[in-house]
Amino acid sequence: MPQYNPPLRDIRFVIHELLEANKTLAALPNYQDIDKETINQIIEEAGKFASEVAFPLNQIGDKEGCTRNEDGSVITPKGFKEAYQQYVDGGWPSLSCDPQYGGQGLPQLLNTVLYETLNSANQSWTMYPGLSHGAYECLHAHGTDEQKKVYLERLISGHWTGTMCLTEPQCGTDLGILKTKGDPLADGTYSITGTKIFISSGEHDLAENIVHLVLARLPDAPKGTKGISLFAVPKYLINSDGTLGARNQVTCGSLEHKMGIHGNATCVMNFDGAIGTLVGEPHKGLNAMFVMMNAARLGVGMQSLGLTEVAYQNSAAYAKERLQMRSLTGAKEPEKAADPIIVHPDVRRMLLTQRAYAEGARAFAYWVALMIDTELNHPNEDVRKDTADMVTLLTPIVKAFLTDNAFAATNEGMQVFGGHGYIAEWGMEQYVRDARINMIYEGTNTIQSLDLLGRKVLGDMGAKLRKFGKLVEAFIDKQGVRKEMQEFIDPLADIATKVEKLTKEIGMKAMMNHEEVGAAAVPYLRTVGHLVYAYLFARMAKIALNNKASGDSFYEAKLATARFYFEKLLPETAMLIRQARAGSKSLMAMPADLF
Repeated sequence: MPQYNPPLRDIRFVIHELLEANKTLAALPNYQDIDKETINQIIEEAGKFASEVAFPLNQIGDKEGCTRNEDGSVITPKGFKEAYQQYVDGGWPSLSCDPQYGGQGLPQLLNTVLYETLNSANQSWTMYPGLSHGAYECLHAHGTDEQKKVYLERLISGHWTGTMCLTEPQCGTDLGILKTKGDPLADGTYSITGTKIFISSGEHDLAENIVHLVLARLPDAPKGTKGISLFAVPKYLINSDGTLGARNQVTCGSLEHKMGIHGNATCVMNFDGAIGTLVGEPHKGLNAMFVMMNAARLGVGMQSLGLTEVAYQNSAAYAKERLQMRSLTGAKEPEKAADPIIVHPDVRRMLLTQRAYAEGARAFAYWVALMIDTELNHPNEDVRKDTADMVTLLTPIVKAFLTDNAFAATNEGMQVFGGHGYIAEWGMEQYVRDARINMIYEGTNTIQSLDLLGRKVLGDMGAKLRKFGKLVEAFIDKQGVRKEMQEFIDPLADIATKVEKLTKEIGMKAMMNHEEVGAAAVPYLRTVGHLVYAYLFARMAKIALNNKASGDSFYEAKLATARFYFEKLLPETAMLIRQARAGSKSLMAMPADLF
């Protein structure tokens, strides 16, 4: 049976030692009174809920899946509803939400910690409250006063949940060809008609109402993405006094049969003249929906961090116990029939790959979360703008790099278990199946790569990337004089220089041929992802070196993991850069009819 223990020591290390979060929070008026003790208490309670309530349901949800009744209602797996009620009773949905509508007003950083632990415990279950939080953020940013009054308090409390309804049978990424219609009615509402597919948490029995945020076209809408509007469409209509009224004309037509995340209801949703209200301005629905989409992209990164961590914990525990063969340098435990497999170099490679990807992802995700807190709350407008630029740059990397790495890490975990990893009882094959979707939904990783290179980097002539580069350069200048830091500073400086040169080279090629961006985008994102990890691991190594004399084995392990990352994982960039530079010629040379 799998196990999960919240990695509280490393969480505290990232928050307090790496990010020194309290210094940042002290500059934000809304968070000045939050001290380390409060932060530690919240992360401990979050880990407790995740490990004791959500985690025991993970394999149950995978085996049972969701059930659709003939009337279109959906039943979630055994225990899901009760766990969700405990989540609501504990006040967890309101953690980082606006106090004006009943939220606790705590930093996004703490909400990110919560979602890491929940995703390690049970990704399928966590998707229900996770999407609801995204719906809250969208309506909080773009909803009318009336929509905020009707929806926000109930979403924040967790009594209602939310979804995002974008994809249709004929359009996924290309939302410009969606067909769902929004026809205006005399009372100012709209009649929404169309079919949406792949709708996570689209129908379930966890909450009394579901708020669907639906992209659709008004009758006078121009073609393409400039003609898309956003609507709030509740499962049950809401009376003037806030109570639930009649059932709206929105139903689950079927449940998708999926490779993984079986405990989450992925629905085909039919809107047959359902009543909705316009969110934001007409024809500018994508602008409003991007609030939820960006939150979801960061959330998917957290899903993958969670899976990487839990897969690592289980494969490390197994490697210490499983006896197979002897060490190549002689028996390490001669009193036993064989040595534990953790003595073998390649098993250690797999474990350290998982560990490095987990620790790198945690540092990266928490850093971005803290920047979001700064972007939304800092009193200085220039600081808010600079931080917003950094978040904009890094969001596609969080989504794509973390999810790619998680799929690799869960596969390594399954490999550590050998044949047992392929058997459902041990839980490892579920992590692989669950991790695979994270590379696809909320914009495939290729879309994230195109977004990074085409929009976020070349779109402003590298301005945002240079802001990040200045952080790296400042760290190199300060730490480069320390002899014990050379093993980290030298490769960091090397990859930073190579990214700068590669960016300029691709930019010049793209001016002549736009397909050069498509050809280079995926290896480019992974290269920049490694630059981010190299920067963060170098910072973590500095802290570990500073505390080396403390005798705390935590710092010894952190230093060993950083060394492994620089020696064994960062060198992937040599191949990636060659791939990016190879251009589009060999990709586009073959005629389509020869495939």
